[in-house]
Amino acid sequence: MKRLLGLIGAGVIIFSGCSSKNEVQKEQICQIDNVNAPEWICNGGNVKDMITGVGSAEPTPLGFNYQRTEAISAARDEIARKISIRVKNIFKRFEASTGAGKDVTVEKATENVSKQLAYETLRNSKLLKLWKSPKGTLYVLVGMPKEDAIEGIKTSLHNKEALYQKFLAKKSWEDLDKEIDKEFNY
Repeated sequence: MKRLLGLIGAGVIIFSGCSSKNEVQKEQICQIDNVNAPEWICNGGNVKDMITGVGSAEPTPLGFNYQRTEAISAARDEIARKISIRVKNIFKRFEASTGAGKDVTVEKATENVSKQLAYETLRNSKLLKLWKSPKGTLYVLVGMPKEDAIEGIKTSLHNKEALYQKFLAKKSWEDLDKEIDKEFNY
């Protein structure tokens, strides 16, 4: 009897060990619309010597070319955010209490306003892969050579266009400040 219980216990341990392995493997599978999707969609498409971005677009009556353009645009946005992004954020918090003892009244209010701005020239970015889900959503992987990103940053530091871009960025920050002031009635 002890031997039978020992064998049952060992079997439970072995099966539970396999079970947890299967659960880990299932978590690592990229699933979209209940089917296995290419790993690059979930992991960002790590491609050697490239900065990559994944974009997607829902089906549209405008056709495949429009859907493809929209997905590529989203992927390029992701690449631009990876290279350079400015974030302006304001977080306001108000707490107050009045009264004493059981008659205390507590008030609390918080607001969070955030805006992100990315502006980059993406040289030599290109479509690397695409995949369409069973529901018709198109996923694309776009890549840009890291060397081109580095060269673009170096070049932009010394040209007149960079000054204009800096002016536009400053204007965007001022517009955000105005929106925040308007939102909080300053």
